[in-house]
Amino acid sequence: MAQILTSRQAEELHRAIIAYLTANNLTSSATALRTELNLGEDVFDAATAKKYEGLLEKKWTSVVRLQKKIMDLESRNHVLQSELDSATPTSRQNKDPVSWLPKSPARHTLQSHRSPITCVAFHPIFSSLASGSEDQTIKIWDWELGELERTIKGHTKAVLDVDYGGPRGNTLLASCSSDLTIKLWDPSDDYKNIRTLPGHDHSVSAVRFIPSGVAGGSGNLLVSASRDKSLRIWDVSTGYCVKTLRGHAEWVRDVCPSIDGKFILSTSDDYTGRLWDISIPNPEPKVTLVGHEHVVLCCTIAPAAAYPHLASMAGVKKPPATSPVEFMATGSRDKTIRIWDARGVLIKTLVGHDNWVRGLVFHPGGKYLLSVADDYTLRCWDLTQEGRCVKTIGDAHGHFVQCIRWAPSVIKDVPVNGADGKEANGTPKKNSGAPGGEAQIRCVIATGSVDLNVRIFAN
Repeated sequence: MAQILTSRQAEELHRAIIAYLTANNLTSSATALRTELNLGEDVFDAATAKKYEGLLEKKWTSVVRLQKKIMDLESRNHVLQSELDSATPTSRQNKDPVSWLPKSPARHTLQSHRSPITCVAFHPIFSSLASGSEDQTIKIWDWELGELERTIKGHTKAVLDVDYGGPRGNTLLASCSSDLTIKLWDPSDDYKNIRTLPGHDHSVSAVRFIPSGVAGGSGNLLVSASRDKSLRIWDVSTGYCVKTLRGHAEWVRDVCPSIDGKFILSTSDDYTGRLWDISIPNPEPKVTLVGHEHVVLCCTIAPAAAYPHLASMAGVKKPPATSPVEFMATGSRDKTIRIWDARGVLIKTLVGHDNWVRGLVFHPGGKYLLSVADDYTLRCWDLTQEGRCVKTIGDAHGHFVQCIRWAPSVIKDVPVNGADGKEANGTPKKNSGAPGGEAQIRCVIATGSVDLNVRIFAN
């Protein structure tokens, strides 16, 4: 056998072995080895044995530690290599907003809440971010500077969701809570509480402003989801509940309105998602999404920019970009994300998270779906690659990640060339449906966690 150690290293090893055997009262073995190696008392005395005692164990533990470090580095290298392999030249540069994905570390870690963070929401125009927490407060941050601007108090139990929206030219902040109420706050008047909406019989889990859409709507409507198994639609200008939607058999966890304000997607503890047509006098579930094997915690409706990729995944022709709800995604305690079409047909099940999926958001550019979960990670799924997970931020937070929001796009006051809103090659312009201008994607994401931190991932 080829000698790996030098003669000096071999001599050190022999002495360390003899010292180890002696220290562990294996005197016969130690004596036999000394005899074979011709190490007499004059060469290997008690002082020498003391010097080498414990050396073998130290070397052993350091080798194990180094092996673990090597395995961790190899694993990290594998993740980075897979990201590189699946990246396009533009996304490698991370400059093209359509291909931009968040990366670690976060630009800002916002700390002030004293209990787990449940929700976050971006102001549609200013660099303000609202976060809600189980500490019963809402905090307003400047996400560009990473600074706390104010703390809003009013709810008497955990704040479960927040959302910005409201009538044209008058942005409001809505919040909902385990105290059974929804509250409206006016950012232009120091976030004064201008209205409280009572009516639900249990915790209000989610709240969203309904877009005014293209039908000349007022933007006054708000939808809420509750543990009382119902959804309610409110007129924020009067504070009245104008419709109550019943159909779920259990706690309604999340709600997402369509961009035109005609449809609402909801999810529930009854393992289903439901798509409601709220443009009719007595809304009923248009589609029921059946397939999850546990509570469905979150949902989102795909933007038109994602239609070509999702249609390809579904094996159908590209649906019209004018359709408000062609594809949807839901996340569940069964650890999966499911993508559905408008008929309620399951297109794809995305498997990768190791715990409950808490939040979903489609990339405004249409190529990706992003998710957060109780496995502490943020994952990016590439819709151009059959929903393959192309990026995992394993250290997104130090505990369960409960929410994720993407900053709204900025509308530029630039006229769109061409009546059909298409480029010369026939592809749709980026968000060319925006009235009066083109929408510019903001590469900014906020997440909130049980670790009490809000994190801002930005380009």
